Amino acid sequence: MDLCVVILLFCVFHLIHGQPDDLGFISIDCGIPVNSSYQDPSSKIIYVSDYGYVTSGENRNISSVYIRPSLAKRNLNVRFFQHGARNCYALRSLVAGNKYFVRALFYYGNYDGLDKLPVFDLYMGANYWHEVNISAAGAVKWMDIIVVAPADYLHVCLVNKGMGTPFISGLDLRPLRITLYPEVNASQSLVLISSNRFNLGPTDNRIIRYPLDPHDRLWSTYDTIPNWNEISATSVVQNYVTDVYDVPSAVMQNAASVNGSRIDFSWGPVDPSENISSSYFFVFYFSELQNVQSNAVRQFDIIVNNKTWNTQPYTPRFLFADSFSGIVQGLASYSVSLVATENATLPPILNAMEMYLVEPITEIATDSGDARAMMSIQENFGVEKNWMGDPCAPKAFAWIGLTCSYPPAHAARITALNVSSFGLAGTISTDFGDLNALQYLDLSNNNLSGTIPNFLGRLPFLIFLDLSSNDLHGTIPDNLLQKSQNGTLSLRVGNNANICANGTACGSSRKKINGALLAAIVIPIVAVIAIFVVLFLLLRQKLKGKDKRKTTGPEDESALLENREFSYRELKYITSNFSQEIGKGGFGAVFLGYLKNGNSVAVKVRSDSSSQGGKEFLAEAQHLTRIHHKNLVSLIGYCKDKNHLALVYEYMPKGNLQDHLRGSTSKPLTWEQRLHIALDAAQGLEYLHIACKPALIHRDVKSTNILLTTDLGAKIADFGLTKAFSDSKTHITTEPAGTMGYLDPEYFRSYHISEKSDVYSFGVVLLELITGRPPVIPVSDSVNVHVGEWVQQSLDHGTMESIVDARMVGDYDINSVWKAADLALHCKREVSRERPTMAEVVAQLKECLELENRLDGRQRSLGSNFPRERGALEAEEEEQGEDIQAVAAGPAMR
Repeated sequence: MDLCVVILLFCVFHLIHGQPDDLGFISIDCGIPVNSSYQDPSSKIIYVSDYGYVTSGENRNISSVYIRPSLAKRNLNVRFFQHGARNCYALRSLVAGNKYFVRALFYYGNYDGLDKLPVFDLYMGANYWHEVNISAAGAVKWMDIIVVAPADYLHVCLVNKGMGTPFISGLDLRPLRITLYPEVNASQSLVLISSNRFNLGPTDNRIIRYPLDPHDRLWSTYDTIPNWNEISATSVVQNYVTDVYDVPSAVMQNAASVNGSRIDFSWGPVDPSENISSSYFFVFYFSELQNVQSNAVRQFDIIVNNKTWNTQPYTPRFLFADSFSGIVQGLASYSVSLVATENATLPPILNAMEMYLVEPITEIATDSGDARAMMSIQENFGVEKNWMGDPCAPKAFAWIGLTCSYPPAHAARITALNVSSFGLAGTISTDFGDLNALQYLDLSNNNLSGTIPNFLGRLPFLIFLDLSSNDLHGTIPDNLLQKSQNGTLSLRVGNNANICANGTACGSSRKKINGALLAAIVIPIVAVIAIFVVLFLLLRQKLKGKDKRKTTGPEDESALLENREFSYRELKYITSNFSQEIGKGGFGAVFLGYLKNGNSVAVKVRSDSSSQGGKEFLAEAQHLTRIHHKNLVSLIGYCKDKNHLALVYEYMPKGNLQDHLRGSTSKPLTWEQRLHIALDAAQGLEYLHIACKPALIHRDVKSTNILLTTDLGAKIADFGLTKAFSDSKTHITTEPAGTMGYLDPEYFRSYHISEKSDVYSFGVVLLELITGRPPVIPVSDSVNVHVGEWVQQSLDHGTMESIVDARMVGDYDINSVWKAADLALHCKREVSRERPTMAEVVAQLKECLELENRLDGRQRSLGSNFPRERGALEAEEEEQGEDIQAVAAGPAMR
């Protein structure tokens, strides 16, 4: 095989797998098939697919109407991103601290058939780059940025701002010498505005790029200077040794001049993101291309916005590239004048120019070690969600499941990672051990296998580790056991059938039993158990025969219910003829009653005018007979006596949550009490979504359906609209039901419901707890606004204090409230897949509660907001029966 072909294939192989080529170039054609590549005939650059650089999006070709012979090949297709607020490309294998030139290319070409030009934002890592505003369907737009890489990777992110689907045609990265563009540093980058890198003089509209420009900058022609003259040369134009812009000779071999004594031109910003507060960086390039006679003088001043940049009259050097550069503050318009001096006999000239927007680096990215570890975890386990770009920054796009600390003037650190129920499979990755600031790690309810690694015990700040409900085996490492036993670590390993916690090899102390002995022991035991089972079944059948109630057949609905059945006469007795009404709902009125043992109950009686009939009654009763959780109201019994339908619940003496938030007589709830109520309700929903098989969707989560115990513990009630939800489905289709203000708008529009619909409704409840406001707030006689929109608008134009319920009189931790508000707004996002799961909500609320519990000012060394203090963690463990001491005695069971 030809050596050149071998080298080409070698380069392509590395490019396809996400590596720069031998020049350090990354050249991506966004939208071509996976692992494909080709060589551009003019530049000889090899373009590859974006496989290995991005994990989301779809490919599509542009409309044939917009294909023309001169169109570059990579403008024929795009990658577009319909899902997610932020989608990112990861450019890896870079050198931290080095400068890079990055170009993003866009050609709409009506690829989506909508003929509607999208507008979206472009980010470089955590920082805003520029708005992408396509001027015409057949216009090619490119955007350049020069930036210092803070780590060995860069992220290019497209952000949907609700004005059309983001897309991209191509993405390039080119390394730059550290001495080039000294204006670029760790605190600011340069963004080329409106493709303003111009080669003056030529009139053929050609573009100069690689290999004529070794950095592959695109130099286009500028033809708006009136009455100009073109000057050109064939000799090489050299650069000074100290040159910091390295303009190519092919660009400098052309220049513009005029017949008069001055060159004037001006322009104004056309992009709305550029304003008077912006700063701009200009570079003007000069070189004498004519062998000027001794009696001739070319001498002029360079004036920008009426300010002279040269300190003495300037004369360009013959066939040497020279430059003048500077930064100007944003104005409504910009003017440049090259004015010949009185001594000049030749007019001024201009060879080339560049105009950049100075973009400050305002967002500090995630610590590179943390970010690199999370990127590896994402890649190893194939986590999708929103795991793209910088993990912690900006805060609005932080990865689901992460909690980050944001110390002033320092990189964000990952302090908590909750990937419970993320579907992780395989062994625990060593990358978890690189998250050195981690305090809370929840890996529960996954499919992790293998042994528990030692490196988890070496995480210096780890105080909570949940490995329960996986398929782990072997012993618990000594360093984890020691920390658990001395109280510095809360460790959960329950529901891993093959975990041993005694510090010795599993089974090492057990004696082997031969087959004959085992059979001699087991067979008699099995026989005895079988006899007892048969006798029990016979006795049960006999008792059933004695107490058999009249039925219409084996399919009678009453047979499906296991709780006590009350007659209507009994209900009249225990409620004193329904004398004390304590509530009312869509099913009917609720009355207080007392059983013979003195226990109080709530009796919900279906009224004749109720919109809910026997079907909803039976659904609620059936669901309640199979669910048992401390945060769900318990069903004691039911009544199905002729036309009388009723349900008998445990009595909740403190009524419903709404009355406590907006009732006139109740004592205002503290922020801590509100958080406990939110956490209780969230845990009840988490049980319905995860522990129930099949899962249950409540469909009517609202503050009136959250009832309170004497000590203000919360329980969810009213399961008449609940739907079973199979794990094998992404959603179920059903006619919308629920309460306006709480109802998931996506469900309302599409008739598709999933557990995320409950998450939306819970988000509204959480906003009620924060603000004390109802779901729909009247702002005038004819105008109402949803509480979520009101909160978002208030936060955009005010402070957190402006939305917090005034009844709490400022007695709360502001960080705790901020976190809860952010969680609530995430819960009620329009697109359901962008909402957290209830498991994630539970974890976040625990963090909010921990922040509130730290009002005494005790701070850990990292300023983290997670997890709770040791005492609270131990209390929760004792409640769930997963204390490590129990595990030490043998595998825990849930």
